[in-house]
Amino acid sequence: MNERHVLPADIERTSMAIIQGELTERGIQVPAGCEAVVQRVIHTTADFDYAKNLCFTPGAVDKGVEALGRGAVLVTDTNMALAGISKPTLKKLGCSAYCYMADEDVARAAVQENTTRADAAMQKAAQLHPGAVFAVGNAPTALFRLEKLIEEGLRPALVIAVPVGFVNVVESKERIFSACEAAGVPVIAAMGRKGGSNVAAAVCNALLYTAANALDPAQRGWKG
Repeated sequence: MNERHVLPADIERTSMAIIQGELTERGIQVPAGCEAVVQRVIHTTADFDYAKNLCFTPGAVDKGVEALGRGAVLVTDTNMALAGISKPTLKKLGCSAYCYMADEDVARAAVQENTTRADAAMQKAAQLHPGAVFAVGNAPTALFRLEKLIEEGLRPALVIAVPVGFVNVVESKERIFSACEAAGVPVIAAMGRKGGSNVAAAVCNALLYTAANALDPAQRGWKG
């Protein structure tokens, strides 16, 4: 064991250097401005496929960082993704994060409308936080609902579309990406089957850390 790399910050810095080195060795050029997101997702998953699977509309990262820097709300489709988002960084930026999947009114609405809780949760979130950053890491039905709401006029600050699985996953990502492009809504999507709540949280954290690092050092709450 290399005892020079036992502290969390040291391990993370070393990991990011390894990731960048391997990307260079593989000849992979990450789109300019998207490096922090791609590296954070690879750091979380140890999966270099995300260097190719992650797709961005122009300026999506900058727009997400800008929104969070202004204190935008984050909405997730799972409590697992919510749990993985950095609470200290949310606090530094004055942001809040919510997941409505377990709410009783969401459960009732899902039964009444013969749909999923994820669908009903996105409907509720859109009513409460229409300008939020929406991060979907599990449920394609959440993306289908967002697609419909965007077509009806919803304008989120950013959509993060990274559900994982085999049923409706690929289609949901392709459809939300197209809907966001048409409406001028920024979107980050992991095309194909791969994704998950951990990936949704990783994308959120990459944006949050970037926004926090842009603060005046006196506001950051850490040295450097």
